[in-house]
Amino acid sequence: MEDLAGLRLPSPLVELEDERVARHGVRVWLKRDDLIHPEFPGNKWRKLKYNVAAARERGASTLVTFGGAYSNHIRAVAAAGRHFGFETVGVIRGEKHEPLNESLAYAERNGMRLKYVDRETYRRKDTLEFGDAYVIPEGGANAAGVRGCREIVSEIDVAFDVLCCACGTGSTLAGVANGLAEHQRALGFAVLKGAEFLYDDVKGLQEAAFGESTGNWSIELDFHFGGYAKRKPELDEFIRGFEPVALDWVYEAKMMYGLYALLDSGRFERGTTLVALIAQGHAMSANGIRRRP
Repeated sequence: MEDLAGLRLPSPLVELEDERVARHGVRVWLKRDDLIHPEFPGNKWRKLKYNVAAARERGASTLVTFGGAYSNHIRAVAAAGRHFGFETVGVIRGEKHEPLNESLAYAERNGMRLKYVDRETYRRKDTLEFGDAYVIPEGGANAAGVRGCREIVSEIDVAFDVLCCACGTGSTLAGVANGLAEHQRALGFAVLKGAEFLYDDVKGLQEAAFGESTGNWSIELDFHFGGYAKRKPELDEFIRGFEPVALDWVYEAKMMYGLYALLDSGRFERGTTLVALIAQGHAMSANGIRRRP
């Protein structure tokens, strides 16, 4: 699968040149996983890589996965099916609305069959049966996905102290934390309100993938801006003023806003080097603010 046309690995590592960072005496590098592949940006490729390999090994002909109407993960699995010769089924939370939004239309164009279920059924999605199909959890949050995320660390060729990432399911944090050296730490920024459950989820994902949980990570819970896929004017203003990258407002914008807030609070000692993982692709919302489709 590494011979996928257009795949860019390792992803670029670019230093963030910003006076707001420099005045604190720290360095911040951006790990541009959003540039890995136009159809598998960021952690979508990382999480699908070993899942697709496992599906092949099992002889499965169909991939089944789950997501909301604007899920990047649904798009990526549909593209994986087209590229690697699988039928694909996407179980979508909520009712069908015509015309389809760009994300679901893209999935259908790539051959994915969309199955819409009500929210109560969706909450019980882990109990649904799909025969011999290979089932990929929502967001690719399983041991295979976590092992793929671990490989991010080996691509970072600068000395660093802290690796930052946005947290939805916690699978990226679980993976990168396992790959760190003894003196390094991982810091996650939850994009969901009330995300204390992520502590147990990250531990569980690490145990499933590696047999043990590490103690070298933590999660910031106060930068969700109201909850998943929600935002406030101050976040929009931050996005407009952040020139190096067009930030995704569901994930990376919240992480970078939180990182700057922690810098201003004196959280990191002078001389600290941080790497921030930019792991999402982007689309434009109606009001011009970048968002995750």
